Amino acid sequence: MSKNDEVVINNKWIVSNRGKKNVIDPHLPYAWLVEKEHTTSGKIEDTAIIFLTNSECPFHCLMCDLWKNTTDKPVPVGAIPDQIEWALAQMPKVKHLKLYNSGSFFDEQAIPEADYKRIASLLKGFETVIVESHPKLINEKCIRFKDMLKPELQVAIGLEIVQPKILKMLNKKMTLEDFSDAINFLVKNEIKSRAFILLRPPFLSESEGVYWAKKSIDFAFDLGVECCTIIPVRAGNGAMDLLMEKNDFNMPDIQSLEIVLEYGIRQHAGRVFADIWDLGIFSNCEKCINQRINRLTSMNLSQRISNQIECTCDSKN
Repeated sequence: MSKNDEVVINNKWIVSNRGKKNVIDPHLPYAWLVEKEHTTSGKIEDTAIIFLTNSECPFHCLMCDLWKNTTDKPVPVGAIPDQIEWALAQMPKVKHLKLYNSGSFFDEQAIPEADYKRIASLLKGFETVIVESHPKLINEKCIRFKDMLKPELQVAIGLEIVQPKILKMLNKKMTLEDFSDAINFLVKNEIKSRAFILLRPPFLSESEGVYWAKKSIDFAFDLGVECCTIIPVRAGNGAMDLLMEKNDFNMPDIQSLEIVLEYGIRQHAGRVFADIWDLGIFSNCEKCINQRINRLTSMNLSQRISNQIECTCDSKN
């Protein structure tokens, strides 16, 4: 762990080091895509993701860059279902849908509860709907939304890391007990959950990052989480770049992501995915990067360990 962890990390410091937000239309989602995923049934099926445009998350997490595509004020009632309806008209028909809103679905300032009924009506043709939320916002709203839905509801929550000191420094304003309480609530109400787990957040060495990512997977599955997604931590949001300049943060190696994904799959406790977005930034080796990306993608889809990549860059680590 870094010796320079006396940095005072709070909302003011994080926000003051940001750049500008992107120009977005509050009446349209800022992106959508369709990707393949190994589903709970064991099949590899298309899953759509709609990136909803709405107000900024009130939790200013140190590593987050999702604020770049948010509004400064809450969007009006009706805007979110309008966005969903527009996106569904553009995309091919799929069975599974993720609604990601750069924050928490159950934050009233982001998605008004008055919109739940219309949203549920728009989603009646799906088998699975996945939303994201901060653990402190997991409450009876989840049950009310679930009861309106025809598809199965799943909730994705950022566990991030189970090292208490590092978790606190992420400014997420949650404890491991908060996460446990949220998962217990979801399990009790028969709602499946996913956990986002960070690989090498600030103030950790490479080996520490791998160690705590593994521990976080164990913690999540022991609570009853059904699926874990490993996210290698990136720079690019201002605060993380400053920590990188101070040598309090370095982006993880792609080999570490492979190690953690392998570990998670071997536990046979639930599905484990590696976030494969823009993986080129985690490697300095042009000879093997495409092979490693293909390997991670293959393991995501098969949930099986595939042959390791042999490259001269391994001897340099």
